[in-house]
Amino acid sequence: MRAQWAFATLKNLDIKIIGFSFWTMETGAHIRLVLWKAAKAVEKVDRQSIARTGLKQTDFQIMEVLLHKGPLPINTIAGKVLLTSGSMTAAVNRLERKGHVKRVQDPSDGRCFHVHLTADGRQVIRQAFVRHRQRLEKIVNVLSAAERRDVVRLLKKIGMSAERMA
Repeated sequence: MRAQWAFATLKNLDIKIIGFSFWTMETGAHIRLVLWKAAKAVEKVDRQSIARTGLKQTDFQIMEVLLHKGPLPINTIAGKVLLTSGSMTAAVNRLERKGHVKRVQDPSDGRCFHVHLTADGRQVIRQAFVRHRQRLEKIVNVLSAAERRDVVRLLKKIGMSAERMA
């Protein structure tokens, strides 16, 4: 907490306090700034870590989703990794050419294709993700188990509040 004082001098050089206000660092604007700076710092490490895997950022993200969620329709993956349909199609084409994924037509809806990791793709992303996860773990090692739970709980609370307002 920081106190801010406003002063006025009188002709006889006496100082009179004309205002006093408390300003705390825990304002919405400050929390957003701290959150943004922390996110940018984590993102920088995240991008460096993914670059070290030899995969493109979008390829890593798509393969990570498939590793953890299993086969999904292309548009579902696009929503999870925040890619447009055109960018998603290009990325899946690239991954397919490398042999990391394959498209499988949905038997109940011939217009829909699910993206699956191939055996090669699963091996590539598993190895890449292990190294990536270790690097990200180093970032949060400054937190105790209780602090980690608190951070997750509080960030979810902020996120849900923001979603309700949007």
